[in-house]
Amino acid sequence: MGRDRSNETRSEHFTKLVRSTMQTAAWRSLTPYGQALYPWLKLEWHGPKANNNGQIQLSTRQAAEAMGINTKTAAKAFRELQARGFIVMTKPARLGLGGQATSPSWEITEIAMPNADPHRPRNLFREWKDGHDFPVHRAEPQNRLGINGQAKVVKMKAVN
Repeated sequence: MGRDRSNETRSEHFTKLVRSTMQTAAWRSLTPYGQALYPWLKLEWHGPKANNNGQIQLSTRQAAEAMGINTKTAAKAFRELQARGFIVMTKPARLGLGGQATSPSWEITEIAMPNADPHRPRNLFREWKDGHDFPVHRAEPQNRLGINGQAKVVKMKAVN
């Protein structure tokens, strides 16, 4: 009799950090927050059979909560990973018509994209050099022109 794996539940979800990735100049230049965020992003990848690379969603708030840090620190870690070539934003965050927010979508460059050669991920971080960062996509400020597209009026107090 063989083992019936259909009734088993997996209790652990894990990811691997590759030593050659961790020995790159880009990895060594990351702050501890950037290094800590990277495994959390890799945990959102569903594996080679259900490859969701390029559609990995992890918001700044979710990352901050998972890591136990401030959202501003988590946002800085996302920017670091983008600048060093570990991740690329494929779709920015947005607020839908019904007020339903969507997290940004990420590509992990260490993992091949779906429908691509699985042995040829982009590995942009290997090309990173000090002072030559990759482009970083920052979130646009919401309603930067003011309410209903009208400029905000700044009232000045008269000094007597």
